[in-house]
Amino acid sequence: MKTFKQHSYRYLFFLGLLAIAACKPEVSTFKASKGTANFSRYIAVGNSLTAGYADGGLYRDGQLNSYPSIIAKQMESVGGGTFTQPLFTTDQANGSGYLKLSGFNADGTPITTTVTNNLAIRGILPVPGFGNVTLYTKYTGDINNYGVPGIKLLNITYAPYGNLNGYFERLLPGDAPTNSTDYLDFVTAKPFTFFSNWLGNNDALAYATSGGAGDVLTDKSTFAALYNVLITRLTASGAKGVVATIPDVTAIPYFNTVTVNAIVAAVQKANPTVKGIYINALVSGTTYAPRVATSADLIVLTFPTSKIGQMVSTPYGNLPYGLTPYTPVDNQYVLDQNEVTMTLDYINSYNTTIKSMAAAKGLAVFDAYTFLDNVKTQGLLINGVSLNSNYISGGIFSLDGVHLTPRGYAVVANEFIKAINKQYNASIPTTDVSAYSGVKFP
Repeated sequence: MKTFKQHSYRYLFFLGLLAIAACKPEVSTFKASKGTANFSRYIAVGNSLTAGYADGGLYRDGQLNSYPSIIAKQMESVGGGTFTQPLFTTDQANGSGYLKLSGFNADGTPITTTVTNNLAIRGILPVPGFGNVTLYTKYTGDINNYGVPGIKLLNITYAPYGNLNGYFERLLPGDAPTNSTDYLDFVTAKPFTFFSNWLGNNDALAYATSGGAGDVLTDKSTFAALYNVLITRLTASGAKGVVATIPDVTAIPYFNTVTVNAIVAAVQKANPTVKGIYINALVSGTTYAPRVATSADLIVLTFPTSKIGQMVSTPYGNLPYGLTPYTPVDNQYVLDQNEVTMTLDYINSYNTTIKSMAAAKGLAVFDAYTFLDNVKTQGLLINGVSLNSNYISGGIFSLDGVHLTPRGYAVVANEFIKAINKQYNASIPTTDVSAYSGVKFP
């Protein structure tokens, strides 16, 4: 009887082990792979977004959290090489200067101050017929991140551009106004195996952020021709890459934080008879006329709302600013509905060009236009972190309402990586977005 029980227990124990083995969950192990791409020398081509510009300036912390640097770090596991950025030194870490959040007013509006210490500004160069160019401490050494704040696609083959943009000038060996190396020649001077390209944003953004008053949209055919020149050069030696479309610039916090409805509501608290504010709006061509603003008209983030109602001298006497057709809000503070429509029309044309060229060359595409529009309408939930396009609280956009926070750049880096993985059958691991910060609170 004892022997039978012992054998029975052993049998049951053996069956138990089999059951445990059968129920053991499968463990899937991620295996990094470069797929059909070569990441040994990756370069990033682009403007301020590529450089890591944030909070209205270029500074060391922003550079260290640029999306190309995040991508390059993830590429290390699939053969990616050293990725060198033109960083400001630790002694001049604040670079051009930038905005920081110092508190909030009683009504909840943010208070920002400009950081002015430990800058990397070496001088101001007056350029006749152009204006003053801020010059920064020169950078020497290898470069993988060629992001230049302010550059347009329109500028990439213009030889004197290195004398007109201080961010580009600091990367060149010569001092302004002696430079004659254009941007495209500069970024392709050294061999590379893979590239990312996010040029073209400023060809629309500069017009939009000036309220349609201080810049022009790059001609569609000119954009197409230059984008063809750019991609042809970048792929000339067999390099593969990823490109990004131009975002819907009207969807960013810069145009969606200070609203017409909010301004009118604030004015009506003091004067209930006010029905709206007046703007000088585009009618057609170059013709503008005053009219009452609607919610389809976008007020820029930097509009000083305290101007509303201030008395302005006019041929009809002193009248309140923004509250009569004789004292409309200045063009520079409003991207009106017709200007919005025109801006989006140009961006859609630019993006058609980008996607067409990418398809012709077999390049990966990050559709930033669609992605960032979805963020605005739906938000994001990543690793338990809720993100959206709201100013400051959304976590993605920095204090200038245009550029991204470190967390925002990490989100974008992952989208680039997903596009690369899909196009080249690669398995580059994405980064942990929650490890990066949003807007820093005081």
